[in-house]
Amino acid sequence: MSARAGRDLGAAIAVGLPLVILIVLALVYWPPGLIVMLVLVTSLACIELHDALKRVGMTSAKTPLVVGNIAIIGGSYAAGYFQPYITVPWHVVLLGCLGVTVLLALIWRMFSGAEGYARDAAASLFTIAYIPLLASFIGLILVMDGGELKLTTVFLAVVASDTGGYALGATIGKHQLAPNISPKKTWEGLVGSIVTSIATVLVMCFCFTHWPWWYGVIVALVAVVAGTAGDLVESLIKRDVGIKDMSSILPGHGGVMDRLDSVLFAAPACWFLLNLPMPA
Repeated sequence: MSARAGRDLGAAIAVGLPLVILIVLALVYWPPGLIVMLVLVTSLACIELHDALKRVGMTSAKTPLVVGNIAIIGGSYAAGYFQPYITVPWHVVLLGCLGVTVLLALIWRMFSGAEGYARDAAASLFTIAYIPLLASFIGLILVMDGGELKLTTVFLAVVASDTGGYALGATIGKHQLAPNISPKKTWEGLVGSIVTSIATVLVMCFCFTHWPWWYGVIVALVAVVAGTAGDLVESLIKRDVGIKDMSSILPGHGGVMDRLDSVLFAAPACWFLLNLPMPA
C-alpha cells in the first residue's frame, strides 16, 4: 500500500509503530536503555551522513565521529544522571567531549595530506554539530526533574507532527510549503502537524504532566516548527548530494537520519523552552 507522498505506508507502519512502542517502554521502565538505543542509531546516522557527503567529495573522519558520538551523548547523559554523586557538571562533560572529538577528527584527517583537507574537515565538523551535539539534548531532557514525562511528551509531539503532516499532506495537500526544498511538503500538511501535535500534547497535559494547557500548546508549536525545520534541512542535504533517502535500512522510512531529522531539531529547542521559568 502506497500513499501519495511516495512511501510504502504499510511498511512504514510495520516498522514505525514497534519503534515508537519500544521507545515509550524504555522511557517508562528503563530510561538509560533509551540512551543506549540513541547512541546506536546516531552512530548509524553518522555513517549515513558520511556516505552521503562522500557523493560530493567530502570525506568525514568516520571512526573518530562514531567514537565521539558515543562519548558526547553517553557522557553528557551519564554526568547528569549520576548527579550529585559525581562533581563534574554535565555541561563540562559535554563541552569536553565535543572539543576532544573535534581535535581527533582534525588530527585523523591530517595524515592524508593537504589536498581537500578543509573540505573534509568541514564534513567532520558539520557531522559533529548536526548529530551528536543536537542529539545530546535528548539525554539532557531525560535527566531533568520529571525528565521521563517531559521527553515522552516532546517525542510524542514530534511523532504526532510527522504523522499528522504526512496523513493530511498525502490526502488533501495541494499548496506547496517549500517547493525548492521539499516539493511534497504542503501547507495542508503543516496544519495537520500542528493540530495532531497540539492534541497529543494536550492529552499528556491533562493526564500526565499537568502542565497548563497553554504551556502544552507552546511546547507542541515549538516541536512542530523545529521538527519541520529539521526535516527541511535534511531534505536540503539529500537534494544537494543527489539522493532520495539517506539509506534503506528502515523499510517505508528510508535511513536512520530520515527518522531522526525532526527530533534532532526539536530536542534542543524544547530543552531550552523546558528550562525557562514557567509563569504562575
